[in-house]
Amino acid sequence: MVTDNQTNFLFLADSLPKKYPDFYQRFEKILTDNNIHFSSLLGTKDIWCRDYMPIQVNADKYVQFIYNPDYLQSKKWQKTISDVDAICEAIGIRPLKSNIKFDGGNLVRSANKIIMCDKVFRENPQIPEKQLIKDLEELLEVEHLIFIPTDSSDTIGHADGMVRFLDDKTVLINNYSKENPQFQRTFRLALHNAGLDWIEIPYNPYGNKKLIQANGSYINYLQVENVVIIPSFGIEKDIQTLSKFKQLFPNYKVSNIDCNDIANEGGILNCVSWNLVKIAPL
Repeated sequence: MVTDNQTNFLFLADSLPKKYPDFYQRFEKILTDNNIHFSSLLGTKDIWCRDYMPIQVNADKYVQFIYNPDYLQSKKWQKTISDVDAICEAIGIRPLKSNIKFDGGNLVRSANKIIMCDKVFRENPQIPEKQLIKDLEELLEVEHLIFIPTDSSDTIGHADGMVRFLDDKTVLINNYSKENPQFQRTFRLALHNAGLDWIEIPYNPYGNKKLIQANGSYINYLQVENVVIIPSFGIEKDIQTLSKFKQLFPNYKVSNIDCNDIANEGGILNCVSWNLVKIAPL
């Protein structure tokens, strides 16, 4: 499985600069300053390209899952589902297609491990659990699938808003100390049973007016090669979090960017990015 620190190229939805020009201008500058090569996905209807674009397994293999999530079932939101076949064709990618319903934001990866929220079972009731696990392991070419509980307060249900791999044995997680104790225990127990250690990072979404807002959540950062870009929100936790990440990634270029405008809509940096290993022109 391709890991974030192996990726060397970034795609962004062409809808991002149209819908959030101020954020895009800031993001474009920080990507350029960090020598991250990037381009646009054409014909997108939604800025959250992580969710609908294929999963890159290795340099030559991409897996396209069905993107038709429960939170986009109304007529209003069905219109935001992009034509992924056309987008992939435009950049010369022919992914292997799967009949499994799955969002890319619900996949957190290391070289041989994947973490995802157990929402994937609810999304695919027609597939027996053991078969679904086997199919995912074969498609994604990993030996360890780790299922964590879906946060009941999160209508989206994506693992990349909860946990990220620091290395193959350690993950970063939100500091859920103010959350439901049973959820906290179940979450940490799933990681423990998978043989993973964890480090808590700041988490402060409690000033948000709407449940969908992701302001105050830092786990949804962007990692490309030796660069880590974390969100900031103009709150006290920003300074503490930036310092924490510089300690956690001593050999990386670590910087931050104001993400309040896109976080208001429920996603942050990993959500709006599709990073991959690029070895030939796309």
